[in-house]
Amino acid sequence: MSEHNPGTVSNWNIPNALTALRIVMVPLFVWALLGGGVYGASDMGLRWWAVVIFILAMITDWLDGHLARSRGLITSFGKIADPIADKLLTGAAFVVFSMLGELWWWVTLVILVREWGITVMRLFIIKYGVMAASKGGKLKTVLQTLALVLMILPLGLLGSWALWPGWLLMAAVVLVTVVTGIDYVLKAMRLRRDYYAQQSK
Repeated sequence: MSEHNPGTVSNWNIPNALTALRIVMVPLFVWALLGGGVYGASDMGLRWWAVVIFILAMITDWLDGHLARSRGLITSFGKIADPIADKLLTGAAFVVFSMLGELWWWVTLVILVREWGITVMRLFIIKYGVMAASKGGKLKTVLQTLALVLMILPLGLLGSWALWPGWLLMAAVVLVTVVTGIDYVLKAMRLRRDYYAQQSK
């Protein structure tokens, strides 16, 4: 069971089960966040449940990746399903925030177009080579997770001043998201160019 031969590893393993669990958690998260209303004003309990579900989902994201790498359980299914599960969870959070009026729609659209666009691009570019996650991409993921946790927490009940950390962090997320998105596109173009240059030799 080698990390370099994902096709030889069974899809029936714990990392993939955790990925599937994360996908199942998405509708539960959406239900809790919508039910919690704006800043938890409708149902404080549901807003806190949304926080718990989101954090648990993020833990499964770290855990499935750790187990897959450390135990040689990397599969083709996992390589595709894991980023999709992540995008579904974070994408759902952004959309619900905009629906509740807690985040501008243009911010959500910019982030979703970048996230799903790069994911689809990776699938198309894989025949030219593997495009590894950059340090900027990893920073984007960390900032995005922290910003979403701050925004899910019903901090608005403490006063408008308590919302500023989440908004400022979200501004950083938008900036890093756009910059890293452009960087990935440039890397994909170079990868494709180098592939054809190698083929012509």
